[in-house]
Amino acid sequence: METKWLEDFISLVETNNFSRSAALRHVTQPAFSRRIQSLENWLGTDLIDRTSYPTRLTPAGVVFYEQALEMLAQINGARDMLRSKRAAAQTSIDLAVPHTLSLTFVPKWLTALERDFAPISSRLMALNVHDAVLQLVEGGCDLLLCYHHPRQPVQLDPGRYDMLVMGRESLRAYARCDKNKVPEFTLPGSAKGPLPFLSYTNNAYLGRMVDLILSDTKTQLHLDPQYETDMAEGLKMMALEGRGIAFLPESAVTRELKQKQLARADGGVPDWEIEMEIRLYRERPSAQRRGKAIVERLWEYLEHAQKSANRKRRVAVSER
Repeated sequence: METKWLEDFISLVETNNFSRSAALRHVTQPAFSRRIQSLENWLGTDLIDRTSYPTRLTPAGVVFYEQALEMLAQINGARDMLRSKRAAAQTSIDLAVPHTLSLTFVPKWLTALERDFAPISSRLMALNVHDAVLQLVEGGCDLLLCYHHPRQPVQLDPGRYDMLVMGRESLRAYARCDKNKVPEFTLPGSAKGPLPFLSYTNNAYLGRMVDLILSDTKTQLHLDPQYETDMAEGLKMMALEGRGIAFLPESAVTRELKQKQLARADGGVPDWEIEMEIRLYRERPSAQRRGKAIVERLWEYLEHAQKSANRKRRVAVSER
């Protein structure tokens, strides 16, 4: 049994709604339903009465709800106790980060922090966006760094979590350069000659961003899916082999663009790109969960730096 099954079940009891709980748990409704069924299979009994609406517990579900609360409290209590005994944990920052940002944003960001703030001991967990968010929600990390777009938001309660915008990232189409240093493939393609398309899997956050681009464009794109993965780095390597066109974060291809290995394959058309925010989240300290002193100092530094940058930006605008 997985602890997230217990958390899913408790959420469902509290909302009485599969769709609402799936959104709160940052997972699709079909995946959420499968996890509830997995819990029922493990227990060997039905917890949810599926003959009625709204959602209602079976007698076994009513009994297990109290047990689930107790088990989860014991598990979290044991985890917090053991973590508190790790002296090194109090001076180290645990970061949950999507794979792409772990390779592009984080190394330069940590270098800048060590130069301008203080030497930092960190532990990085590179995950997909969904699992990275869960790490923060479940207390598995101190900070979450992730992409955000208003049409595909990270739904974290602003009353419980603090947020800072650390930067912005553009997602665009790229392809390998030919001997004349121009892209081998360019959008939009044609019905008779669709472009080989290197795509993200359905559960990838960047894949959802690409879906927004494709659904919003006024010009039909002719793409022939050839390969898919959930990692931008994997798509970049395939693009460098000349296997097709891929939508990639700008920061992931900086070196390849400079060396003329890759080039924009969208002709600069703004309809074929999308901009995301890079956001940093933390759980707001409380009397019950005060958090680490090093995280508090870092957050105060970042807030001050951001406010100073915003003031300078306003002054610069007013002087124009």
